[in-house]
Amino acid sequence: MKKNDISGLTVEQLQQQISEEKDRLVKLKFAHAITPIENPKRITESRKSIARLLTQLSSK
Repeated sequence: MKKNDISGLTVEQLQQQISEEKDRLVKLKFAHAITPIENPKRITESRKSIARLLTQLSSK
């Protein structure tokens, strides 16, 4: 998600997005542990997205 997309979300939407991203991150890590995924940068991107969402949530 881009910064402009995140800034337009409400608190409830931010919390929902955070939980979805955390679930996605767990699934990516699990899949990567079993067999290497094609694009391991997706794990890093997911972590950064969670951090952006949490930052926006704390600022609101």
